[in-house]
Amino acid sequence: MGLLDKIKKGLNRTVQALQTDVRDLFKNDGRLVDADFINDLFETLVRTDMGVEVAREVSEEIKEQFRGRVVNKGEILDVVKTKLKKLMAQEEPAIHFAQSGPTIILFCGVNGCGKTTSIAKLTKSLIDDGNILVLGAADTFRAAAVDQLKIWAGRLGAEIVTGPPQSDPASVAHKAVAKAIELNADVCVIDTAGRLQTQKNLMNELEKIKRVVAKQIPEAPHETFLVLDATTGQNGLSQAKKFTEAVACTGIILSKLDGTAKGGAAVAIRRIVGLPVKYVGLGETENDFAVFNPDEFVETMFA
Repeated sequence: MGLLDKIKKGLNRTVQALQTDVRDLFKNDGRLVDADFINDLFETLVRTDMGVEVAREVSEEIKEQFRGRVVNKGEILDVVKTKLKKLMAQEEPAIHFAQSGPTIILFCGVNGCGKTTSIAKLTKSLIDDGNILVLGAADTFRAAAVDQLKIWAGRLGAEIVTGPPQSDPASVAHKAVAKAIELNADVCVIDTAGRLQTQKNLMNELEKIKRVVAKQIPEAPHETFLVLDATTGQNGLSQAKKFTEAVACTGIILSKLDGTAKGGAAVAIRRIVGLPVKYVGLGETENDFAVFNPDEFVETMFA
């Protein structure tokens, strides 16, 4: 299955919901673009969880172009897709690799967001591209997370660095970076404990990890990925804002996209938080992972 097919499969619930709602907007061959139509369109877009702000911008675009005209579904969808692509446009590469030495990638997110699984998927993708990887299991307070990461490292062929239970996560991050330098590894990925964005002490811990790795490699971490569970929809926005304020996240990995009818949340995150969506998780296996392409994403939502 190609990446576009995986995205289509992952967005299936969002697509089905949109198809039903958009079809209901056009019960006849055409429909007059009046206040009722604009309100109906606005509500349809909001239900995908792309947010009130985005839904309003798109609806206003339709009103400006078609007010007082009878339109068909194709005309409306063309404008909606063009507007969303413009709102989601991003030129960022998936990863900013270090010019020399290992590239350090820090992962963060709330509990249960799919962080460890996303690390495994990214590791698989990078190893498939010929990179040597070191994983740092800095979630020292949850034995299951360390064990899970060990299993993935063994399965995928990555080196892993762990620490004693309850030990300082920053010390594990330090050892992982040191091991990456020693092995001349291409990438070092550091897992961290799940935490709520409101837990100040744990957010301070993330800041400490960043300081520690920056002492070893001044530009590190080169990427700080925030993993967001797509099924949380708009709730992900407050997470993205708080984490970004605390540790200057550089990109989003949107996990569990295959389990939601709220795929539009990716639009809201890109528009309101301003962070690029770097990757999407589309299933449970290590291969169900794709570099995020805004144009493909929008086309698929309205397929």
